[in-house]
Amino acid sequence: MQRIGVIGSGFAGLAAAAVLAKAGREVHVYEKNEMPGGRARVFHAAGFTFDMGPSWYWMPEVFEDFYQYFGHTTADFYDLTRLDPSYKVVFGPGDEVDLPADYDQLRTLFESIEKGSAAKLDQFLEEAEYKYKTGMQEFVWKPGESWFEFMEWKVVSALFKLDMLSSLSNQVRKKFSNPKLIKILEFPVLFLGATPQKTPALYSLMNYADLKLGTWYPMGGMYKIIDAFVKIGRELGVQFHTNEEVISIHYNGNKATGVETRSGTHQCDAIIAAADYHHVDRHLLPDHLSNYSDKYWNSRVLAPSSLLFYLGIDFKVPGIKHHNLFFDEDFGAHAEEIYTSHAWPKKPLFYLCAPSVTDATVAPPGKENLFVLIPISTKLSGDDETVREQYLQIVLNRLKAVKGIDLNKHIVYKRSYGISDFKSDYHAFQGNAYGLANTLSQTALLKPTMKSKKLNNLYFAGQLTLPGPGMPPSIISGRLAAHSIIKNL
Repeated sequence: MQRIGVIGSGFAGLAAAAVLAKAGREVHVYEKNEMPGGRARVFHAAGFTFDMGPSWYWMPEVFEDFYQYFGHTTADFYDLTRLDPSYKVVFGPGDEVDLPADYDQLRTLFESIEKGSAAKLDQFLEEAEYKYKTGMQEFVWKPGESWFEFMEWKVVSALFKLDMLSSLSNQVRKKFSNPKLIKILEFPVLFLGATPQKTPALYSLMNYADLKLGTWYPMGGMYKIIDAFVKIGRELGVQFHTNEEVISIHYNGNKATGVETRSGTHQCDAIIAAADYHHVDRHLLPDHLSNYSDKYWNSRVLAPSSLLFYLGIDFKVPGIKHHNLFFDEDFGAHAEEIYTSHAWPKKPLFYLCAPSVTDATVAPPGKENLFVLIPISTKLSGDDETVREQYLQIVLNRLKAVKGIDLNKHIVYKRSYGISDFKSDYHAFQGNAYGLANTLSQTALLKPTMKSKKLNNLYFAGQLTLPGPGMPPSIISGRLAAHSIIKNL
């Protein structure tokens, strides 16, 4: 029986491990931290349950397809609830919009903001649906080992309809002129790591995922998904080794032979590196076996990092939804600080998640669980408690000014998380939170390759390789890497 080592237990690592185990391999997962999950870890404090990372559940069919591959369904593991409204967008005091889950209501909302926009929304989302379905059927399931994978006529012909050379900003502005609608439609690219002006119009497919497929939530918290993946793995015999950081990859000629952890050396017939790609490539392998040089990595355009706050509040906060986007300041100025000047933002946009609005189990009775995220540049210094406290006060002051909510005397639990934590906990390249920016020059085969160029039994998976960042792409990435090993070995 082939013994496969998987480095990292985020979504990509867990997906890869389960697929390999189903195929009859002996699978060992080596996780640096104290629990599986990678960036999707969880912690409990003061009666609250805080999901540490992902909070948006989009593309539910990707999760369902994964479960069905192993003879399960989503309902076997958790109650999946569609949020309605999907989220709230705050533009200023008394100026906010709730995005309804029902599409007819959404059309009515758009029409009320800009006359004629309902019909334009139909057209925009029809085009986005084509991109979404084409992308899911023809592109994301290709491991990217050769350009010949994309040479089928139906794939080539689809490329001409995917708006690869136009920007999302241009596409949105061709149809809509109201600033509020533009912000709503451009919002998903905040999680793709580039400004709308530099993000290919292809990624309007995210609008289809958002506005048509919906925003969902697994009752009990996002870690329920990790629990499900781990349970599937264990059912198939996957062995999990937590607090086992891999410190080097052993090799002989053109083959990886094992991994070395703090506890010793573990022999492997093949390896999937689902930890941070850059860390594995530049620090776990010698230079002559790396796929890419420091020069290459330093030329990559990264998605933002994040400054996060986990807050326990001693009362139920009025006027908020599960997801809340605060667009009450200038997005252009904040984007310039993230991508160009690499400065600490003066008036940042931020995201507020309140899962306890939907799920009573994540907070004590009568209290609120809040998760705050501020996108920031990966090239910042001075990520200390003083700076973090300054930005928490900026958020609290804005909540007071815009929503009339004063939380200063109601915080019963507080924890921050920033660039230095992403680096120390995940070896995240430059402390990034979302992988590589999805610019045209970093799309599809232009991403770092899944297959090692030097070791024929080493594959990479996760957000820095194909198909990209986010929970669903990472799941697909892990499955692709596993199937490649099964096929090629």
